[in-house]
Amino acid sequence: MVSLTLIQPAHPEPPPGARPFYGYRIPAGFPSPADDYLEQALDANQLLAANKTATYYVRISGPSMQDAFVRDGDIAVVDCSKNPQPGNIVIAVVDGDMLVKRLQYGPGGHPELHPANPRFPVIRIRPEQDFLIWGVVTWTLHRHL
Repeated sequence: MVSLTLIQPAHPEPPPGARPFYGYRIPAGFPSPADDYLEQALDANQLLAANKTATYYVRISGPSMQDAFVRDGDIAVVDCSKNPQPGNIVIAVVDGDMLVKRLQYGPGGHPELHPANPRFPVIRIRPEQDFLIWGVVTWTLHRHL
């Protein structure tokens, strides 16, 4: 099972200190030095939190979503104002437990929470369970070093 730790809501007013953002797309192959120009400043809060008052950061714990590139230790950016759609990765609360899974609907339109790791079972929500979709994961931040 995956556990989540709430880090903080998105800052309503981004702190000063926007960083340079280069408009050139970095090729994964052979680079072109002709395109080295500065386009604008990049503010991570502005990029990640389209709706600042409804955006939260949570830390992911566990491997159940690793095949969707949501890994143990990653930070997920969650927008609670988004209308969850089938196929979205969501933060759901099932009987008091917060989970990160892919939302699907099974027979009869009943919600299902699908892991992105075959070692974990699909969670089929039963009518008697307490169930809430807290928000939609819009970004994940993964550290490489």
